[in-house]
Amino acid sequence: MDYGVIMAGGSGTRLWPLSREKLPKQLLRVIGGKSLLRVSFERLLGMFPADRIYVCTLEQHRALVLEELPEMPAENLIGEPMGRDTAAGVGISAAVLAERDPEARFAVVTADHVIEPIADFQACLKRGFDAIEKYPGVLVTFGITPTFGHTGLGYVQRASALGGGTEAFCVKAFREKPDQATADAYVASGEYLWNSGMFVWRAQTFIDRLREYLPKTCEALLEIAKDYDGPNRAQTLGRWYPTLQKISVDFAVMEPASLRAPAPDAPSGVVVVEMLVKWLDVGSWPALSETLPTDAQKNASTNASFVALASGGNVLVQPDDGHVIALIGVDDLVVVRTPDATLICPKDQAQRVKDAVAEVKKKFGESYL
Repeated sequence: MDYGVIMAGGSGTRLWPLSREKLPKQLLRVIGGKSLLRVSFERLLGMFPADRIYVCTLEQHRALVLEELPEMPAENLIGEPMGRDTAAGVGISAAVLAERDPEARFAVVTADHVIEPIADFQACLKRGFDAIEKYPGVLVTFGITPTFGHTGLGYVQRASALGGGTEAFCVKAFREKPDQATADAYVASGEYLWNSGMFVWRAQTFIDRLREYLPKTCEALLEIAKDYDGPNRAQTLGRWYPTLQKISVDFAVMEPASLRAPAPDAPSGVVVVEMLVKWLDVGSWPALSETLPTDAQKNASTNASFVALASGGNVLVQPDDGHVIALIGVDDLVVVRTPDATLICPKDQAQRVKDAVAEVKKKFGESYL
């Protein structure tokens, strides 16, 4: 059976002070009155019924997620007791699915992307499932056609076509976030795609690779999966989850798997399917501003409670509580106001919001996180 799994465990630090530990960015209703999680869930509907869509998130957000997705069965929420990065999140999803359905195949998608049109997105996912139907041993990743040299994203270098009637390419290498000159060279070459962080594979194939590259983590996750639907779930999670290595799925599995020796008769490496969609990684204030309405001076805002004199290209986010923001002679700023914290920074410094959050924590404790 085929499933969709939404990774929704991030804290969204770069969207502070709106995104907080108790209400992370994927639950903020910032896309036309809907949360990013809700939008991600609706993107999967039509390809999977609601009872075959899972969400992996922090256990502390269980009630909020189930409230946001009332159609999804409660047992489809996989709650992590703590964040241990994406290798653990994807791994526990694979282990639980394999325990429930040994033939499970699943797509991994994220809760912080805006992707359009939905029909094209679903068609690309289907190409991924077609690839593992033909070659069950491959891990499929999805690459986005780059429109510019982005320095905040990783890249996937594609090689020859996988063949066998699939629309996938063998992966030559994964590249980490580059400097500007390197990013521009990647785009100019035509060989590189943005690494979307979305995947398709058989649950058992992923477990096999995890056992190969991260054996202790794999065995712990399999122990968790055995008890996940029983009365000892919390106890088993509490015992094993803190022991899991904190590492991304790219570092732990995808990069080493891409180096596997090719075997044309039974490929078992990593392949990439190009996702020809409009794709936005909503991981920063400038990125989120692309989903907001703008005025004639290209000031993006969540509501109209501002005036801008000789000011353009700014991002203004605040509650609709009657408070007015006035800008005079400033361009390309991010201004985010909440009842207890305000952020002001140039747009080109927005990636440093995580640094500001660290300083806030150091100086004021966790009250503002």
